[in-house]
Amino acid sequence: MKHVLIVGAGPAGLTAAYDLLSKGKHEYEVTVIEEQPRVGGISCTIDHNGNRIDLGGHRFFSKSPEVNDLWKEIMPLQGAPAWDDLRLGRTVPLSQGGPDPEVEERVMLTRHRVSRIYFLRKFFDYPISMRPETFINMGLLRTVKAGFGYLLSCIHKRPETSLEDFYINRFGRPLYQMFFEDYTEKVWGIHPSGISPDWGRQRVKELSLLKALLNAIKPKNSSESKSVETSLIEQFSYPKRGPGQLWECMADDIQKMGGTIRLNTHITSFARNTDGVITSATCRTSEGTTESIPCDAVFSSMPLKDLADAIPGLPEDVVSAARALPYRDFITVGLLVDRLLIKNETKIPTIGQIVPDCWIYIQERNVRIGRLQIFNNWSPYMNKDPEHTVWIGLEYFCNEGDSMWNMPDSDFISFARQELLSIGILDDIPVRDSVCIHVRKAYPAYFGSYAQIKQIQNMLNSIPNLYCIGRNGQHRYNNMDHSMLTGLCASRLYRENIHDRTELWNINTEEAYHEES
Repeated sequence: MKHVLIVGAGPAGLTAAYDLLSKGKHEYEVTVIEEQPRVGGISCTIDHNGNRIDLGGHRFFSKSPEVNDLWKEIMPLQGAPAWDDLRLGRTVPLSQGGPDPEVEERVMLTRHRVSRIYFLRKFFDYPISMRPETFINMGLLRTVKAGFGYLLSCIHKRPETSLEDFYINRFGRPLYQMFFEDYTEKVWGIHPSGISPDWGRQRVKELSLLKALLNAIKPKNSSESKSVETSLIEQFSYPKRGPGQLWECMADDIQKMGGTIRLNTHITSFARNTDGVITSATCRTSEGTTESIPCDAVFSSMPLKDLADAIPGLPEDVVSAARALPYRDFITVGLLVDRLLIKNETKIPTIGQIVPDCWIYIQERNVRIGRLQIFNNWSPYMNKDPEHTVWIGLEYFCNEGDSMWNMPDSDFISFARQELLSIGILDDIPVRDSVCIHVRKAYPAYFGSYAQIKQIQNMLNSIPNLYCIGRNGQHRYNNMDHSMLTGLCASRLYRENIHDRTELWNINTEEAYHEES
């Protein structure tokens, strides 16, 4: 029996383990090593006094039938209305014979997507639409400038050497400066002119102002209009207790199939033979004990900088480039409040008439907050008392060791609350409960030594039994489904003894918007 060592119990690692065990016909022994005390990676869900936090907001939507089928296999779609569906009289698609979320735990809900931009203390559609409300909120002068700026961008295309070029070519400079420039710098800590356009190609892809204009003028019943609307999905699936619940269920299934998952353990080094094959890994537990684990193959979702450091005999210049790969770290503040100051002025009914957004992009320039999650709207079961309280998550992007990262939790919670007061989202009411959560290496960044990613990739591909998977394992800003696809692909390549890794590294490089169906 071949022993496969999987580093990381996030979506990529768990999916690979599940696929190997379910399709491997008892040919594989699988051990998953995870340094955190929980599974799910940044797709985990953290329970704080009965209120659950989704780190980042993870919609379960994919254009991959394989991924969608796997989600349904782990957590069946709801067969009866959820708590808020019942109270609002809301009709949602139901799966015949599916579980009742009011009774059963292992169930996937169907949720309505609403996400908007908060700028000038007003709401704008995300992505920007060409509806009359957009122009009214922007004002006449900004609208005229945006129109001329877009026309100029159509006449004169910039060479796309940076993310700034990418945005200006698709939206024009005025709209770029209003909705992209400051927010991008807030997220990445660097001006868009210093970021590779690869990020835009992966995350924004085919969206542009032209697409928004065409969508605005097309008849709603045209097939082309439906195609555009599908690309900006209106519904998605979501586990009853948040995304981490699915990974917890998958981890249980892996262990029932004979797999081993070791938490609070991290890899310190690998050993290789004279052919360059990895033969074992040394790991250390949180208690400080070390152990050498023999292996026939390694599936790694650990950050490339850590992976390159742990493998002996690699070219020093490429290892140095891997060590220098940049990341962006992340802080979430959870606040439990009685109400929000912002009002629901949409036609979408909600419990307590809170705004219907799952998350809001905060583009006000005088605050550091990047996004605001409203967990009640993701799932009513994320909030212990959704009828009387609102459970929100304030998201901040930072670098480990900077002033925000080092601020004491109590001070940071006060700072975050004050920011929401200053932009009119909260009023000065007591906070019922709060928590501050730090996440290291949440976002692989596209600047600095990222320019040498191909050399790093080629170096790692030279190791015969190493498969790099997941967001950090490939230093690519993958969505959850793309990370799962890398796990599925690595499993198949290994099972079928295919040595070419091109397919694995090409996942999520297609020139199509990541929500297209």
